[in-house]
Amino acid sequence: MLTQFTVKNYKSIRDEITLDMQAAAISEHEDAVIKILDPESHEAVESFLPVSVLYGPNGSGKSNVLEALHTLESKVLRPICAVCPNDDCSNKGKKMPIKPFLFSETSKNEPTEFEIFFRTDEAEYRYILHIKNDNVVYESLDRVKIETGRRSALFVREKDLINLKGAFSRIRISDEMSDTLPMLSYLGITYQRNKIVKDIFRWFEQEIDFLNYGNPLQEMGMAIAESDTLKKLILKMIQEMNMDIENFRVEEKEEELQVYMQHNVDGYIQEIDLADESSGTQKLFGLLPFIAKSLVFGTTLVIDELDAKIHPLLLRYVIELYTDPVSNKKGGQLIFTSHDLSTMNSEVFRRDEIWFVAKGHQQNSKLYSLVEFKNKNGESVRKDAKFDKQYLEGKYGADPYLRKIIDWSEINA
Repeated sequence: MLTQFTVKNYKSIRDEITLDMQAAAISEHEDAVIKILDPESHEAVESFLPVSVLYGPNGSGKSNVLEALHTLESKVLRPICAVCPNDDCSNKGKKMPIKPFLFSETSKNEPTEFEIFFRTDEAEYRYILHIKNDNVVYESLDRVKIETGRRSALFVREKDLINLKGAFSRIRISDEMSDTLPMLSYLGITYQRNKIVKDIFRWFEQEIDFLNYGNPLQEMGMAIAESDTLKKLILKMIQEMNMDIENFRVEEKEEELQVYMQHNVDGYIQEIDLADESSGTQKLFGLLPFIAKSLVFGTTLVIDELDAKIHPLLLRYVIELYTDPVSNKKGGQLIFTSHDLSTMNSEVFRRDEIWFVAKGHQQNSKLYSLVEFKNKNGESVRKDAKFDKQYLEGKYGADPYLRKIIDWSEINA
């Protein structure tokens, strides 16, 4: 589970911003959060959000927030993929340049800073990584054991100095480790069998996925991985969407995946190649396996522009799969960007699940949630407010409209 992510000096993000998946102490949809129960009293001791959505105008930097998270994952996993390549390396281990905020002499010469808190069955980890010109200038790793609540530092790295602590104190490292190689990646390569290292990399490799619909056929086939459990859930979702598709199969031909959809139209059965379906259907079937995996195994799914090519009713259906504790028993999370306002209301979201990204006067992106937003009078947004209407009126700062409209009559005169 992702519990918090912070980034500073990355592309349009100049100042530190934090996407917090910890649930705020508010009264709406209290049963829709992911509750961590005390093993003895069975009472909720912590609560996390199953969903977060980022709104904002084009060019505000919404995608950069999600891309920063993906970039951190890639920086950690890419060295491991270079040594032990697998099917996930094309996405998780691809090279993603780390670029600082360029509209400032100060920031473009400073490192990009990442901080992430994530939770496994064993522990909650805090990992910090600062990168400048692709070199690691600072790095640290801490953990809190779930069973005991004991907090401990595992390592701190400042340029050439590495201090191994606690459970890592007896680990030996090379004196010639590259400045571009994160210490965490080095541990993943060299100490794969270490219990803590294995737990951390299981999260990075299996517990968080990024989807951008680059190749829905490939993405679908990779996600299904011949899992009967996932296939059954996908078919169930299709039936709930009232589509005329009653089955599908994935076939590998000449090292390429092909997906065939079985339609039932008034009792007449016909199989169609997914490549011949509409782009909306292709995207939907590129999405469903990832949704199924996230719900079945309780993983975090990050999607840029989830609403593109998906009908608003289907979008709401997907969101409610996560906010419904019956369908989301394992604590899956969905984080996405959107322009769709049909779901921006109190029936679908809690105020702490709605985030806005807006550009400042110096082209720097700012991130803030609806629950922490206050107007000029210092008043918070009411939980029964018309979120979509007030957003369109520009009351939340992230004005969805163009600031200046072109006067075509002058241009065409």
